[in-house]
Amino acid sequence: MDNELVNAYLAHLAAERGLSAHTISNYARDLHVLLDKSRLSGLAGLRSHDIRRFIAGLHAGGLSGKSLARMLSAWRSFYRYLVQRHDYTLNPCDALHAPKHARALPRSLSVEQTMRLLDTPDRDDPLTVRDNAIFELFYSSGLRLSELATLSLAQLDLTNGEVNIVGKGNKTRIVPIGKAAVKAMRNWLALRESQSVYVFPGRNGNRHLSQRAIELRLERRAQHAGLAVKVHPHVLRHAFASHILQSSGDLRAVQELLGHASISSTQIYTQLDFQHLATTYDQSHPRAKKKAR
Repeated sequence: MDNELVNAYLAHLAAERGLSAHTISNYARDLHVLLDKSRLSGLAGLRSHDIRRFIAGLHAGGLSGKSLARMLSAWRSFYRYLVQRHDYTLNPCDALHAPKHARALPRSLSVEQTMRLLDTPDRDDPLTVRDNAIFELFYSSGLRLSELATLSLAQLDLTNGEVNIVGKGNKTRIVPIGKAAVKAMRNWLALRESQSVYVFPGRNGNRHLSQRAIELRLERRAQHAGLAVKVHPHVLRHAFASHILQSSGDLRAVQELLGHASISSTQIYTQLDFQHLATTYDQSHPRAKKKAR
């Protein structure tokens, strides 16, 4: 019976909330941990002290605070569904919190590194022109990898320099496209021969370019640019956010551009901005420099 409830909830996440298969797989993994822990009492018999004991045991077993927070969130959402749809009377996860975890700063690129990466190779073959369009658009608009890979022609408005993005939870946002990216996109569309609805079609013409293919092309470009760090698409998204914030200081604007539902997701870039300022201070302020001995 409990297994059936989990399966019904996962179906609900797909059909009614429109979550991706990857996200639903993560929910399934976390909920099966709960099923395993609740074998003796069943889901209906669990109380707050039971959930607290489960979390403590998982933490003692080495599970990170970040993983526990995600797991507890999945359990809490599941029980909320059971209360609403299956006549459960309480949510034993309410008011419980996972152990705090240190939030890692996202890796980014300096402005100089980004410019080296985006410097257009002196070639006009379709593959290079396409790659230029992809990388310029990433950095210009801060798109997620999935958003760029599935981008359709109907979402582009190069005349006004805008792209209409459908992000997480099917939320839409309009993001500006910079002049360099508009130029790179026009160059690519002039060479593009596919009848696909996607801006960046894959080899078979009907599907979009795979996310893995984009990752590999970006890694190759970074190597050719002589960058000593590994560059993946999310690094360009981080570079977009941190560089905008360094220039404008407008956290709310960066939140809107990135499509973050919560400002707390965006606030981590203020730490990156502070790191940039602190490094600049250490390198340039006369009183910060170590005296030569």
